[in-house]
Amino acid sequence: MNIKEDEFIDITDLVCPITFVKTKITLEDMEDGQILKVRLNDGEPAQNVPRSLKEEGHKVLDLSKNDDGTYTLFVEKGESV
Repeated sequence: MNIKEDEFIDITDLVCPITFVKTKITLEDMEDGQILKVRLNDGEPAQNVPRSLKEEGHKVLDLSKNDDGTYTLFVEKGESV
């Protein structure tokens, strides 16, 4: 999938719930409709971060597994409330 991101963060060195907190803070500094690319670990981060972002009103565009066992998540910032 060829998606052009506006921002990128690597949260592979963090654990839940800090993975979601860092992703959320990054999105808060972005404009509605912008794309954030997130590199995250398998397990809890790959399960919880996309689900929590959807609950916050953001749009998960893609979640794919990388060759090194990490995941790449593309999320579009939802409308600020």
